[in-house]
Amino acid sequence: MQQIYDKVVDLAFRRGFFWPSSRELYPGAPAGFYVYGPLGLRMKEKIIKLWRMNLVLPEGAHEIETPHILPIKVFEASGHLKHFFDRLIECKRCHTRFRVDKLIEETLGIEENLEGMSDEELLKLVLENRIRCPKCGAFDWTEIKQFNLMFTVAVGAEAEEPNAALRPETTQGSVVEFKTSFMVMRGKLPFILAQVGRVFRNEISPRRTLIRMREFQQLELHIFFDPEDQSKYEEKLKPLMDYKIRFLKREDRETGNITEMTVREGLETGYTINPLITYWLARVQKFFNETLGFPLDRLRYRELIEGEKAHYALAHWDLEVYTEDLGWVELVNNAYRTDYDVKGHMRVSSKDLSVMTDRGVKVIPHMYEPSIGLDRVIFHELMLAYREDEERVWLQLPRHIAPIEVAVFPLLKRDGLPERAREIYRQLIEQGFYAFYDESGSIGKRYRRMDEVGTPICVTVDHQTLEDDTVTFRDRDTMRQVRVEVKDLPDAVRKFLAGSSLDEISSLASEA
Repeated sequence: MQQIYDKVVDLAFRRGFFWPSSRELYPGAPAGFYVYGPLGLRMKEKIIKLWRMNLVLPEGAHEIETPHILPIKVFEASGHLKHFFDRLIECKRCHTRFRVDKLIEETLGIEENLEGMSDEELLKLVLENRIRCPKCGAFDWTEIKQFNLMFTVAVGAEAEEPNAALRPETTQGSVVEFKTSFMVMRGKLPFILAQVGRVFRNEISPRRTLIRMREFQQLELHIFFDPEDQSKYEEKLKPLMDYKIRFLKREDRETGNITEMTVREGLETGYTINPLITYWLARVQKFFNETLGFPLDRLRYRELIEGEKAHYALAHWDLEVYTEDLGWVELVNNAYRTDYDVKGHMRVSSKDLSVMTDRGVKVIPHMYEPSIGLDRVIFHELMLAYREDEERVWLQLPRHIAPIEVAVFPLLKRDGLPERAREIYRQLIEQGFYAFYDESGSIGKRYRRMDEVGTPICVTVDHQTLEDDTVTFRDRDTMRQVRVEVKDLPDAVRKFLAGSSLDEISSLASEA
């Protein structure tokens, strides 16, 4: 039986959410690069807007945009030149290279992350389990080697050696520009910079479409703060004290037991370290659950241990989502980076990046970072939304995330119905809705096409429309319809997208 993963990939390629870059014309093009089609791009833009409206603007964050290419010294200061490696193993017969921990996980069906294991332990797993090359079937492997994931470049006509690199994260741009941003915005700690940006990692073996790419997009918050002053976040936490955060603690790795810990418990036990970090752990989980529609029982924070944590992190939790086909997959990197980055750039640049606090002392700020992998979020929205039965396939996307919000159809291609339907379509566009017009094929086929891409509302213009200026208003999930007057249609669409039920919409009219 075909997995949901494969069905979602097929649907995404076929209907224009995303597809591999350049493969149609150049079959040998490098893997790990994807094109967002019209539907995928619109969905991406909606999620970015929700992130801004929920986590950026209300928190007083300042959004900046920094270059994709940065001087190599930036990555010397950040530790990426020394620490930013994955471990590869190469098949001696076909010379295909694999990221060894992912090769083991996927071949043996292991869900537990293996990043914390040593090279010797990983190689032992490969040999003892006689893992063969997925490409040619050989059982003849090299030793494990380290591979730096950065794309380095020579910038300038006179450069003979790489003197810059494509950024592997947006973070370093924010750290480099922190002091300038702080001064021009007359900042006070805590001071938050936000970035939406593309990042680049030369993955050894990109796979699973948007899950592991070489060019992808992040939504990052970089929260610079005084570690000795948590008063602002103590106040912000008061309404959240009884909110439960879901953790897979390091001691529960073997059992997989989730600990549901209230904000209050996290603070009192010291598990969540300080009020600022506790606040953001709660806010990010709430964003994914309440705004993006991820079921709470499919979310968890996995506590990373030594060997798994990034080189810069004192504490590190990955917010993960669960699907039956893919298991637990990281969506958000939540790292307490202390003053590692700021001190690193002070050391290499010989510039003072300390700032004055409200306490009247100069401090080197600490930094906390929730970094969202946008492409993975989009893919999991599709995975979690996929539905099928004997009658149809549909995406039960959250209504406010659907790329097409309302489709308009004439019942027939005659009797003046297309002309009236186009008028209504244009009116909806003018009202700011993402609308779609279609008059091709039977009405049933048109409904199915819209169901398949997650369109929440279909509006049909029929002969009754010409008599009383009402249209049918169809709910994607139940396939029920009500009649709505054309003059009330924008308000009905707006309310339905905001969460009103079809019964509430039907109060504008009678059941169809």
